[in-house]
Amino acid sequence: MPQQPPVRSSPARPQRPDASMSLITNVMDHSLDDGYAEAAARRKSAGEGGLPKTLRAKLGLAAGLVLAALVVTVGAAQARVSAPVVAKERQELIDRVDSETADADRLESTVDKLRDDVDARRRAALKSSGGSAEADLVGLLSGATAVHGPGVELVVNDAKEAAGGGDGSNPRETSGFSDTGRVRDRDMQRVVNGLWASGAEAVSINGQRLTALSAIRAAGDAILVDNRPLVPPYTVLAVGDGQKLSTRFQNSADGLYLHALEENYGIRATISTEGEVRLPAAPSVIVRTAQPKFGKTGKGTS
Repeated sequence: MPQQPPVRSSPARPQRPDASMSLITNVMDHSLDDGYAEAAARRKSAGEGGLPKTLRAKLGLAAGLVLAALVVTVGAAQARVSAPVVAKERQELIDRVDSETADADRLESTVDKLRDDVDARRRAALKSSGGSAEADLVGLLSGATAVHGPGVELVVNDAKEAAGGGDGSNPRETSGFSDTGRVRDRDMQRVVNGLWASGAEAVSINGQRLTALSAIRAAGDAILVDNRPLVPPYTVLAVGDGQKLSTRFQNSADGLYLHALEENYGIRATISTEGEVRLPAAPSVIVRTAQPKFGKTGKGTS
């Protein structure tokens, strides 16, 4: 059999004695001086081509401060210039309000004088149309004259904290109410009607005299009496036999209604018997009388 030619092996490359220490060898072979040299060259080129970064930063900061100071100075100058104008306009508004207030006071005084004159003329007309007793009775019933005498004082106020249901099942709403803890116009209507039915001869709410033509209504959350807003507490004065009037009202359906508001919704109400209460005359009361109109045949015509 032919013999295989012998395989020649290449001589092994000799290894460095420090081959196992590659990191140290790299540090020794590549000095850091080259990196330092490159950094120094970059700094030198930056110095030749422009300002250093620190100097540029300082100049930018200085420019910003100068700009801010300029803005503040201009704003202060404008404020000093506009301050007299604003003060002048404010004083003009104050003077205008004072002038209008004085005019309103004068007009109110004039209205009071005219109202007193109208009341005097009305009383004179009523007396001329009949006897003095009849005129006094007509003036009392119509509210045209101020009255005083024994009676009751009923104070009705909102609840300290409204006891709202919030779940839509509000018994006051289902019964014609609109708010649980607040006195509404329909509440005061029932109170006043209850006093009339219990024997009151004259009634007023917060100094506002009620007549046969008076209306208690609501505008938003305010209660109006003859289009004049009232604020709680609502003080109701009624002329009549104080003790009987108080007892009859509290035992009436309207008195029990008010008591239910106290018990269930926190409405506050107090009633007291007074030996003397004074009610003013109703403003601008117009007394109308109906007279029959006859035709030629003597029969009434429409």
